[in-house]
Amino acid sequence: MTATERYDKFLWAVRLYKTRNIAAEACKAGKLLIEGAPLKPSRNVVESDIFRIKEGALYREYKVIQVLTNRVGAKLVSSYIVEITPPEILAEYEILQTHLKLQRERGSGRPTKKERRDLEDFTG
Repeated sequence: MTATERYDKFLWAVRLYKTRNIAAEACKAGKLLIEGAPLKPSRNVVESDIFRIKEGALYREYKVIQVLTNRVGAKLVSSYIVEITPPEILAEYEILQTHLKLQRERGSGRPTKKERRDLEDFTG
């Protein structure tokens, strides 16, 4: 017999969201897609499902390896889901994020110590 679990509880159990309520709200807001359609929090998880989570401008893709019923430690998450987002997309997103962090609006004040160090690290 295979275990069945709701997506909101599964997303919380594999530590993609801090609470089950936040996972359910993300589903209702349309931030999760499965087969191109919005994912409902009450949908049952099926092994080999591929779902997408929107994080800003990026969609991260995950594949379910095994259905999970209880929350597990962070080290064990990799045996239940695997991220299958293409590395090119992740690299492109990192470059975009780095570029956006270095832009400052004119008149926004002095850079913070962290911003100054990031700027110095980037420019050499």
